[in-house]
Amino acid sequence: MTVLTVLVVGSLWLTWADQLVRSIHHHVVDDYVLCSGDWRNWGYSCDNAQFTGPYALTLLLVVSAAVVLGLVLLGRWTLAPLRQMTRAVGRFGPQNLVERTGSRGRRDELSRLAGEIDSMLDRVAAGYEGQRRFAGNASHELRTPLAVQRTLVEVGLAGDPTPQQLELLARQLLAANQRNESLIEGLLVLAESDQGLRSRTPQRLDEIAADAVALHADAARQVGVVLSSDLAPVTVAGEAALLERLLANLVSNGIKYNQAGGEVCVQVHPGQPVLTVTNSGPVVAAESVPGLFEPFRRARGDRLDHTGGAGLGLTIARSITTAHGGLIDARARPDGGLVVTVELPTGT
Repeated sequence: MTVLTVLVVGSLWLTWADQLVRSIHHHVVDDYVLCSGDWRNWGYSCDNAQFTGPYALTLLLVVSAAVVLGLVLLGRWTLAPLRQMTRAVGRFGPQNLVERTGSRGRRDELSRLAGEIDSMLDRVAAGYEGQRRFAGNASHELRTPLAVQRTLVEVGLAGDPTPQQLELLARQLLAANQRNESLIEGLLVLAESDQGLRSRTPQRLDEIAADAVALHADAARQVGVVLSSDLAPVTVAGEAALLERLLANLVSNGIKYNQAGGEVCVQVHPGQPVLTVTNSGPVVAAESVPGLFEPFRRARGDRLDHTGGAGLGLTIARSITTAHGGLIDARARPDGGLVVTVELPTGT
């Protein structure tokens, strides 16, 4: 609308000014005034006797100055929201995540742009907050086993421990070290999958799932969980290492958060979802299921986990699925446990 106004006013002004300039020229040189008998003669007389050069020149300058000034003010008024957006984006940062453009009162293109910028800032702020929580939780998860290791070393150095005590300390140190190693490995895999895929090659998802089931069969038997599979040939495009980690995390989680006499079933079938992992276990509140995909979140609490997990299993699974252009979802079973479904682009 503003551009249309500028074009219309500018066109009318140029037409009017052109005729007035030519009238001044003819009045001085040819002793007559151009007269069209319409709005183009606004402000001055068509009678050559009444037409005066100084008045016409003054009229031309005053009207031209008024039009230019009006167009400048109109332009500044139109671009004011844009300047406000620029200042808001400039002030936005890690220490000021609440800054927004505040330019949504008008109904025009700039208002829609402001709305999109505010939505983008909302997403950036959420990302900042997520990174802050992630860093805080990661530091906590790393600090706890390190503190345990330090305490064990100090206990070992405090007196003259017996061989049995030394063996116990060594086993406890080894367990704490394994927890650290698991957490660091999970963080590295998460960082790698967040960067996306380096290549895409055809992968037999059913074969990868079969390997994951075989790899975790002993762990399932040790805790009294029945691990089964129902696999049909399916080919997806992706990275074998990341797909292997995806299956390993889902199967491992299904075994870990289960109960004696429970079951874990891995299914791969054509169509979507291409992968389904179902496990029994404790009842999970439906409203808490989405939070399980967040880093260091577990069904038993934010940081409480008696099974030694790092709380990154489903987070890594989501990151790997997203990197492959797929979707992952989970829902709570009424009788306990979860059903995790994965959609992945199929074909060669």
